[in-house]
Amino acid sequence: MTLDLRLAPMAAVTNAPFRLVARECGAGPLTSEEIDARALVAGNARTLELTRVLPGEQPVAMQLLGADPDVLAEAARRLEAAGADAIDLNMGCPVAKVVAKGQGAALMRDPLAAALILRTLRKAIGVPLTVKIRGGWDDRTVNAVEIARIAEREGVAALTVHPRTRSQQFAGVAPWEIVAAVVDAVRVPVVGNGDVRSAADAAAMMRATGCAAVMIGRGALGAPWIFRGAHVPRDERARIIRRHCALIETHLAPRLALVQTKKHLAWYCHGLAGAASAREALFRAPTAAAAQDVFWGLW
Repeated sequence: MTLDLRLAPMAAVTNAPFRLVARECGAGPLTSEEIDARALVAGNARTLELTRVLPGEQPVAMQLLGADPDVLAEAARRLEAAGADAIDLNMGCPVAKVVAKGQGAALMRDPLAAALILRTLRKAIGVPLTVKIRGGWDDRTVNAVEIARIAEREGVAALTVHPRTRSQQFAGVAPWEIVAAVVDAVRVPVVGNGDVRSAADAAAMMRATGCAAVMIGRGALGAPWIFRGAHVPRDERARIIRRHCALIETHLAPRLALVQTKKHLAWYCHGLAGAASAREALFRAPTAAAAQDVFWGLW
């Protein structure tokens, strides 16, 4: 079985350095972290920085977050003009401050509004339009199949399905049967997501659901070599970590680079003896170089 493994968009995590590392480890088409459509149209500097793409990343879809069809369409037009290979609509984010604005997973609650947004986006751009959805809002409204059929009718090129509902957040076991139901309901490619922490898990998901590809989020944190789909020797893992740290230092502003270095090195500590105390020392480190010294002392 040929595995098409993709990095899931994660806010404040899947920036350009991490995406490029994932690509170099074998990840398929990439997606940016969520970009607030209104902030992008307003010219917010931090939001504009999220649209940055490094050489070697392409193809990259830019994921938009929003609820106003016209604002989303204008943001999509700007991203396409800037070189986005595709536009992805976020209909899966479960975070309270996001759904309170009617965005992310809240769009699952209003299929008619979702249809209008997708139709408006499809008319606004020439590049492919994709969407990432959840199983539904809660256990009483598991409507991934309904939303998927609407998305297909509105011209979406592919769907990613995380089968937990918004109310579940990331708790419990991801019900892969919902991914399978969406695969059966539409003709466009479906990407499965949820509870995949190894290549074996990805293969199992593809067999169980018939999905065309597998998107990996938390399973890639501290382990971007998961996209190799095979065992990666310790020295090669060390090289990948050093490469990641170098990309962070080169391409992110100093303050953000320090935060990202500490965050990712803490994930890279997973499974190492003494990891808990090392993480405490990592987050106390005054510089990225000091944080790396702590990490390599543990490694």
